[in-house]
Amino acid sequence: MRFADVVATSALVASESGRSAKRDLLAGLLAALAPDEVVPAVGFLTGEPRQGRIGVGWRTIASLDHPVAVEPTLLIADVDVALSAVAAQTGPGSGAARVALLEAVYGRATADEARFLTLLLGGELRQGASAGVMVEAAAKAAGVPATQLRRATMLGGRLDDTVALALTGGAAALGEVSLRVGRAVQPMLASSSADAATAWEDAAVDGLAVVQHKLDGIRIQVHRGASPTGGPDAIRVFTRNLNDITDRLGDVVDAVADMPGGALVLDGEALVTDLDNRPVASQGTAGRVSADQARPETVRPYFFDALHVDGVDLIDAPLTQRLDALRRSAAGWVVEGAQATSAHEIADVNEGALAAGQEGIVVKDPTSAYAAGRRGSAWRKVKPVHTLDLVVLAAEWGHGRRRGWLSNLHLGARNPAGGFVMVGKTFKGLTDALLTWQTDTLSSLARSAGNPTDGQVVTVPPSLVIEIAVDGVQRSTRYDGGVALRFARVVRYRPDKTPDQADTIQTVRELG
Repeated sequence: MRFADVVATSALVASESGRSAKRDLLAGLLAALAPDEVVPAVGFLTGEPRQGRIGVGWRTIASLDHPVAVEPTLLIADVDVALSAVAAQTGPGSGAARVALLEAVYGRATADEARFLTLLLGGELRQGASAGVMVEAAAKAAGVPATQLRRATMLGGRLDDTVALALTGGAAALGEVSLRVGRAVQPMLASSSADAATAWEDAAVDGLAVVQHKLDGIRIQVHRGASPTGGPDAIRVFTRNLNDITDRLGDVVDAVADMPGGALVLDGEALVTDLDNRPVASQGTAGRVSADQARPETVRPYFFDALHVDGVDLIDAPLTQRLDALRRSAAGWVVEGAQATSAHEIADVNEGALAAGQEGIVVKDPTSAYAAGRRGSAWRKVKPVHTLDLVVLAAEWGHGRRRGWLSNLHLGARNPAGGFVMVGKTFKGLTDALLTWQTDTLSSLARSAGNPTDGQVVTVPPSLVIEIAVDGVQRSTRYDGGVALRFARVVRYRPDKTPDQADTIQTVRELG
């Protein structure tokens, strides 16, 4: 199948607001794929190519020099092979090799295909083809129950592989999927609660809730075979995205190898700590994990759940039973936490977590099973939210349902030396009414300044202050300010404030 067909389907999915319409469009494409096209196509359509991060950033993509094809000739396999080749480049000269490979595939792409590739590789593909919608679409295309496909995806780990299995083997093949030590399972996710009281209401059962510190590290899932001394392959460490990073976390492997008993599947966080055993910023851990070569920092594992212990699958067991098994198996490596009988006790644990330098807490239903790959109400995270008053520097025209609206905002902090420094973007938190007002207002501002409005990015004079909620900031070379906002979303515009009252770049950096 042509890559252009995937791109066209993505555009149609983005233009639809109804979940069923998105499902039907995706199901139609899935049903038409050849067996070896399913895995890469699912990755493209969900914005998560099977190669994961391929070692290129925005600056590399922006620097590519290539022609634009008039007619589509690229096949799904062509793009898949090219991304695999880029991801495989390591060592001296790898940067130039990646550029050459990317220029070759971009040089065969039409303008629409190139735009899609850029969004895909930049992690900014927004089309409404979430994993949940894809599961429903695949179930329809394969003629299997969505619940069966969802559970198989949970246990099999990768959505793309499970969709391929459903399309080729049907319900019988899905029924054979079970938890297997050594094969990553999709992690259970937490929803957000505004505060301890709300989290208590959401998660407590019969006057009891489990509360654990929320660490700001790297989510890991560790698998150990029945014989921990069976060689290095006996222990595997996976990320939240199911990437194998065993060779980068020798400290974690050593810790798990020393645990008593046999086979284990544990869920937790990897965290770099300082000399006072306090956690470093999340980017410190991320840098340690993503480094091509070993680095001297120690990475500690902290586990908060057990999915398998000594030959027993625990996914369907209540949380309290899983925690008992975890404490027996991983004593000394368990995330700090407690059983709470009131919102007041949860608030006390939260204060202790923040004082220890942690991100916040997670409040959990003590009776809940491990709903892998799901973000439900059984786990509720509570963490501080910061707000910043920033200035709108530009906005990008939206895609899909937001076509015709100025959506993605470029945000700047005030530079005390003069002007404004870009620190991030966001399109989150914007209602239709606000999008309409924003489009009219920003277009008018751009025209009044003599700036064009027909390009993808519309630049405006720095005159509007906007309140932005963020979870924090992290170091980044992408923006001139040297930092990037984490999980930024719009709270409201601030017509009561002028740009000289916006937060400074120093204030923004202090959140890191």
